[in-house]
Amino acid sequence: MLAAIVLCVILAALAVFQLALALGAPIGRFAWGGHHRVLPARLRIGSAISIVIYAVIAVIALDRAGVIDVVSDAVSTIGMWVVFAYFVIGIPMNAISRSRPERYTMTPVVAVLAVLSLLVALG
Repeated sequence: MLAAIVLCVILAALAVFQLALALGAPIGRFAWGGHHRVLPARLRIGSAISIVIYAVIAVIALDRAGVIDVVSDAVSTIGMWVVFAYFVIGIPMNAISRSRPERYTMTPVVAVLAVLSLLVALG
């Protein structure tokens, strides 16, 4: 249960970060390849969609950990393994970013999320 809660806290922080990006904060060097100080409209939409994805991940994690009961056990079990795979894929994707701030900030964050999601998936 602790892993799921820590996972959700990190996702909440990332949601705030993505909201700031979506609203035009000049911190684009930390996301989406780091090519833009302020994100263009299409990437702002991507940041808004990311917030929704983080919320879905949080629900799956909390359900899998038994904190809430929203979906069936099969959905939360399979969903958590999909989440784990998503974060594992995110590690090299962030690691190869041309943006140094993104590489050095987001790669470790996604690695921690991968470990936490594995712990929740193993339940």
